[in-house]
Amino acid sequence: MYTIAALYHFTRFDDPAAIRGPLYDLCLEQGISGSLLLAHEGINGTIAGPRAGIDAVLAHIRALPGCADLEWKESSSADQPFRRLKVRLKREIVTMGQPDVDPKARVGHYVDPADWNDLIRSPDVAVIDTRNDYEVAIGTFEGAIDPETDSFRDFPAWWEANKDRFHNKRIAMFCTGGIRCEKSTNYLLGQGVDEVYHLKGGILKYLEEVPADDSTWQGECFVFDGRVSVGHGLKEGPHELCFACRRPILPEDMNRPEYEHGVSCHQCFEETDEEAKGRFRERQKQMALAEARGEKHIKVVHED
Repeated sequence: MYTIAALYHFTRFDDPAAIRGPLYDLCLEQGISGSLLLAHEGINGTIAGPRAGIDAVLAHIRALPGCADLEWKESSSADQPFRRLKVRLKREIVTMGQPDVDPKARVGHYVDPADWNDLIRSPDVAVIDTRNDYEVAIGTFEGAIDPETDSFRDFPAWWEANKDRFHNKRIAMFCTGGIRCEKSTNYLLGQGVDEVYHLKGGILKYLEEVPADDSTWQGECFVFDGRVSVGHGLKEGPHELCFACRRPILPEDMNRPEYEHGVSCHQCFEETDEEAKGRFRERQKQMALAEARGEKHIKVVHED
């Protein structure tokens, strides 16, 4: 079994580039795959590997400046969910494009998973899903508002266009692991919203701790690794990935006429022309040849 650790932490790194090399080398040494992002504002990512390797990398990260109280969420998989290791330098560890947003200064009220249902069922609370449209499409909380955003960068514009809908409402927000809500709650507080809440630990913590019989979650949760989706108890869900558009699909979607492995699915068939589809077919041919040589290819998903 592979241990999967999803983590983020906002702290000030004066020189992220100096952190990258030793962290990358340690991950390689410990047999770790996955993706870690470093920026002046902190660290974010999901990694997978043997138990001892994950422990060594987490200990290294906790020893970085301001990271002693790092929190992370763990799950497991029988297969390695990542194809390779990436440790990258970025402007932001989750891209919102709002330079004045600072989660270290102020965020919304954290709500434990056990208290989340009562909050979102309150009539004066508006529940907003801060994730991207392809994530919301396979699962969300009962009664949640879908901003239908293509990326997190679109959230501020959506709020500006829709803020009048939420006059005299308390705002509760959630995302996969909590990191987007650190920024979105700070943003709304800066926009003058008085009461802002967010789900502590995100959907993943909720699915881990709240029994299915007591849950207000509907569907599956998209995850940024080879499992594609998880449900209650963080059990791997039924979804596969369209390798053309990298959106989640169900096994029965592969029987639809628009589906061609690695080339298109019903969600993206009309988005690409025949020239692009030809490139995708050639890519699949090369992947099949690689697999014939014994080189394993892992599902690759969105990073944002």
